[in-house]
Parts: sequence; C-alpha cells; structure tokens
Amino acid sequence: MESSLSPQREFQLLSQILLADPSLGANATSAVQGSTPSQAIEVKDNIRALDRKSFASLKSLAITNHVVVRAFIVLQKLSEAEGNREIADQATIALDEESTRIANAMPFLQRICQSLEGAGCPTTVIKSLDHWPDLGSDLDLYTDADASNVVEVMQAQFGAKIAERSWGDRLANKWNFIVPGLPELVEVHIGRLGQTGEQTDLSSSLYSRSRMAVFDTYSLRVLAPEHRIIISTLQRMYRHFYIRLCDIIDNAALLDSQTVDFSYLHTLGLKAGLWDGIATYLNIVAGYVRQYRVVAPPLPSLVLQSARFDESQVQFRRNFLRVPILPHSMNLYAGELKTLLLRGQVRDSLRLSLLPGLATAAALEQKLTGSDKGIW
Repeated sequence: MESSLSPQREFQLLSQILLADPSLGANATSAVQGSTPSQAIEVKDNIRALDRKSFASLKSLAITNHVVVRAFIVLQKLSEAEGNREIADQATIALDEESTRIANAMPFLQRICQSLEGAGCPTTVIKSLDHWPDLGSDLDLYTDADASNVVEVMQAQFGAKIAERSWGDRLANKWNFIVPGLPELVEVHIGRLGQTGEQTDLSSSLYSRSRMAVFDTYSLRVLAPEHRIIISTLQRMYRHFYIRLCDIIDNAALLDSQTVDFSYLHTLGLKAGLWDGIATYLNIVAGYVRQYRVVAPPLPSLVLQSARFDESQVQFRRNFLRVPILPHSMNLYAGELKTLLLRGQVRDSLRLSLLPGLATAAALEQKLTGSDKGIW
C-alpha cells in the first residue's frame, strides 16, 4: 500500500509543523496557531489521516532532513489532540530512538573536542549542532592544527581509523574518522573551507569568533552566527545544490533571533566572493518560511538588493529543495572564482577551477557505479 501522502506533501506537512510558529516547533498549539486558518485545517486533516505505513515514510524523510526531534515532538502532541493514538505512539518511539543516538554521540563529541584542544589543536564544532535538539548524521569539526596532530590524537586516544578519502576530501583537506562505539563519522575540516578547499582567508577567522555553548549537559565550542550562515551557504549553494528542511529551520531561527551582524556578514561575504550566494540563500529561506507563517524572518535591504533569485526557483525533488545548477549555481560559482582571482589568491583559484571537472567525474561515477563517494 502506498503512503497516503506523496513525498512532496510529506515535506509540506513537516514544513507546516515546524515553520508555523516563530519558535519553530516549540509546542503543538502554537505550531497550528502560527499558520493560516487553511493550513491549520490541512495539518489536522493530514495528521488524522496518517497510518503506520505513511508514518514510516514521513519518518524516513524527517531523518534525511535532520528534523526528527523538532518535528515529532510537535507531531506527537498534535496526534494525541486529534485522537490518532497510533501515530502518537509511533512518534514517541521515533523520538526515543533518536534521543538514544544523540545521547551516545554527545559524550564522544565533547571528549574529542577536549582532547584535540588539550593537544594544542584549537577546535570548534561546525554544522552538526546547528540543528539542535536534532543532531547531524556526521560530527563535523574545524581546526587550524596540522593534520598529523589531529590524526595522532584521534588514533591514540580514540582508536580511530581513517576512512577512505575521496578526491574532494583531499582538495578540501578534510579527514573522516571511524571511532569505535560511535556510528557517526567524525569529519574534521583542517585549515580550509569550500568543496575544493578554496576558502582559506575565511577559515582563518572561524575560531577567533567562536564561543562556548551548552547543549543539555555538554559544553562545546560553536561558530558565530555569521560563520554558520556562510558555511551553510557554501554547503547548499556551492556544493550540494539542494536545501534541506533543517537548513531552512536553522537559518530562520538565526534570522528570528536578530543576532546576525549583517554588516560583518556582508564584509566577509564580499571578501570571499560569496556575498551574492549568501544573500540569495537567505532570501530563499525567508521566502520559503513566508509560505507557512504569518510573519516571515526579517531581512535587511542589504540582503534583498543582492539576492539573485528567490524560493520560486527551487523545486522539491528527491527529498530536498533543489537549486538549479544552470544558470543560477554556475553564476554564483563564477562570481566566487572571479573574486579569488582578483584578490590574487592564485592557489585557491586553481583549486576552485577544478570544481567543474570534479563534479563531472562525480556525476559519471554515480551513473556507472551508483555512488560518487570516491570522488565527491
């Protein structure tokens, strides 16, 4: 039996649950009240119609988009309110499973960061904790330390093995570690950012503006809001060309918090050749949220004037919101490359110039073998 909702409708349901309320799913009541009347009715109707089969499909989509905890806390309460006890119970089980995974990963994450810091490797968490109380599928870190020091700490103190490195990993100076007892890979970005490791000036300011933050009982160093937005932009608009629901929620929360220093973000973005991509990405986020919420996240004119396109240009396909590569993403890539060349960053420019060939090789490998892992 097919799911009662199509994948696109499932994505819309998760969006409605999470984006209706400015606190992004803090409680079931506001999640419905924050939406328009027609959307509130649609959410309730869809929840009443969910069965075990359709819930399994919804759960898979939520896992892929890193929103299980945030979405299912609300879904569990709404299901109970609408009398769908079976779905409420299934949501509770999914929450318990995800909580167990996160409870296992967090002590590892804190110990790894502490060990690297203790060995003279200044380290900050990137990406993984942006989704909190959800957690990414990998544990991503950044450090300016020598790779040999990082490898030594990971192997000596955690018995880690180095995962096979793709061409893209080597260009980006990125290392993945397999740690006994930890299902997630530990991905350490060393001294470089970007798909080909072209962003070196940008990476040099990460640690100095980072801060300590508390996640339940764990204290970890995380990025400043501006760097969070830039790294998310690099991942979504310049590498993967798709936007997950967690990316929408995470960045909408930053915009709602009004903690982003847009002047500083603009300066960083211009210097790195990424400002148009940043502005466009934030414009997409705000526009998408506007479809599900009475009040959209605020954006300054500085952003709106620089955005190349909006949410109307992204389409849901294969579990995510897809960003058109031609012409939009290629134009952003050309702008980044031009800036690096004009700034005289010859080596970084040469690295970035390899991206089209790398992407072509990855697409070919995907077609021939079903996986681009060895390349991308």
